[in-house]
Parts: sequence; structure tokens; C-alpha cells
Amino acid sequence: MKANFPAGATIVFGGSGGIGRGVALEFAREGSDVAVVYRSKPDVAEAVAAEIRTLGRKASIHKADVRDRAQVADAFAQAVAAHGRVHTVVWGAGPVVPQVPIADWTEQMFRDSMEIEAFGFNNAVHTALPHMRTNGGGSFVHLGSAGHDWWPKLDGLSVAPKACNEALVKGIAKEEGIHEIRANSVLVGVIDAGQFKIGQEAGTFTPEWEAAVKAMLPLKRWGTPQDIGQAAVYFASHRGNYVTGQTISVGGGFGV
Repeated sequence: MKANFPAGATIVFGGSGGIGRGVALEFAREGSDVAVVYRSKPDVAEAVAAEIRTLGRKASIHKADVRDRAQVADAFAQAVAAHGRVHTVVWGAGPVVPQVPIADWTEQMFRDSMEIEAFGFNNAVHTALPHMRTNGGGSFVHLGSAGHDWWPKLDGLSVAPKACNEALVKGIAKEEGIHEIRANSVLVGVIDAGQFKIGQEAGTFTPEWEAAVKAMLPLKRWGTPQDIGQAAVYFASHRGNYVTGQTISVGGGFGV
């Protein structure tokens, strides 16, 4: 039976977050070693790595502020040293953004979101490309937003920066396919983890808000991190080896 992945690891930026953790675990379950990149929660990152090891896969953790390319490069080099090769980059890093109308964005709000989401992803891409070219290819999986299907009121500080990344994903697919490098995007709907949990605790996502959103969904339930992980695994694994420059929305039909 053919392995899902070549030897080496998947590096998950944002792997200590609620969704990132679920994605990292799905890659481990499907046969990939994993390098977990975190910014400020080493204990959580190590707990994710420990869980991956219980699944029989190798795991490592690496600290980086993705806004700083030197830190991204250092974390990536550490991952290569630990695993021999990085075959997949999953981009799941991102800030917890305030839920405000566009008219109320401050310059700093937009700058913070762009620097982490867009500049951060660009840093990861330019760090990984030479390694992938040298090692016969690889895959980028970007965790985007289902807001690209239908603009979600107040969540623009998450959606707009990810739109920059969606364009970059298309460019990577177009320009790097000759090197057997693929790039695809998973559009993330309301997932019962991460920012959604934080918003519930803060009172931003009220029962009334939840009822209104569910009324728009063909599937009347929230998704799980595992749902996102399985879509990401498909794009990165041999099952998706002839798929590049594509998006799949994992959002319960949001926007249909």
C-alpha cells in the first residue's frame, strides 16, 4: 500500500491553536511526522507533540514570530534538522481579530492582521520554496476563510488578509508546478474551536448570533478541527497529487 506522504514532516504554523492542533493530529493519523510551530504557548505545543507521538509519529516543536522572516527561517531549519525533510507546509497561523465593521478598523488593526496573516505566510513560502525545489517538490496548504464564499459581517479583519494569501496560493501553483510544488487552500467555516471558542467566552458570538448563522447553513451544526484536517490531508497527500491551485470550502455549505 502506497504511503500517504514521502519521508519527512509536515510543518504546521499555528499548530498550537485549536484548529491547528486538530490539523496536526490528522496529518499524524494519516502517516506524517509533524513539526509544530508556535509563538507564545510552548506548553500547549508540547502537549500537541506528545499526542502526536502517541499515534506513533515523530513530533517536534519550534518557536517563531511569523512576522519575522529570520525566526521563520530558523524554525524551518530546525524542523528540517529534526525530520530530514519538510514535504508540506500548513499555514494556520493568525491573530484573534476583533469583530468590527470595516468603517471602524483602525490602521493598527489592519496592519496587525496583514503582518501576521499575509506577511507571515509570505515569509513561510519564501523560506520553504528552496528546500522543496531541492527535495523534489512539496505542498502548501493554506487555511483560509469561508468568508470568501460570502462576506461575513464584522469578520473582515480575518477575511481580507487571507484574500491576499488566496492569490499567492494561485501564483505558487502556477509558477512552481514545474518543480512539483503544489499549493491549495481550505476555506474554514465556523469550527467549534479556536477563535470561535474565544468569541463565545467573550460574549461576541451570542446564542442569537449562532442561531442566525446556523439558519444560513445547509448542515445545521458546526464543524470540527478534524474536518479541516482531513481536507488539508487530501490536498497534501498522494491522494491529491494532481490537484493544485484549488480551494475547497469546509463550512457546512456556508455561502450556498
